[in-house]
Amino acid sequence: MTLQELLLFLAAIAFSSGGQLLLKLGAIKLGAVNLGNALNTVLRILFTPELLIGLVLYAISAVLFILVLTRVKLSVAGPAVSVSYIFAVLFGYFLLKEPISVRHLFGLGFIVCGVLLVLKR
Repeated sequence: MTLQELLLFLAAIAFSSGGQLLLKLGAIKLGAVNLGNALNTVLRILFTPELLIGLVLYAISAVLFILVLTRVKLSVAGPAVSVSYIFAVLFGYFLLKEPISVRHLFGLGFIVCGVLLVLKR
């Protein structure tokens, strides 16, 4: 992967991770969904800024990832996207105060090792 491809890929990951965080923040605002409030919740999604911005970030991420796919094999780019899982856990820990267990840390370590193996030429 060239430096330009790597930067494009990292931008896609950054937008995707930011989108995930904003979707979670919007979901917290919505609260739990059940059959009684499902229609109301769907309508509230349209007026929740965090959710709308999160969806826009996801769309930008998708466009950037398509640009990555024009240059990088899917067998490399696809698995490498799992780096975004690491950011999701870190955002959860630092911003949402979610705990990280030892099992999570081992899982993240396996993801990092797997991505490094996939990216290694």
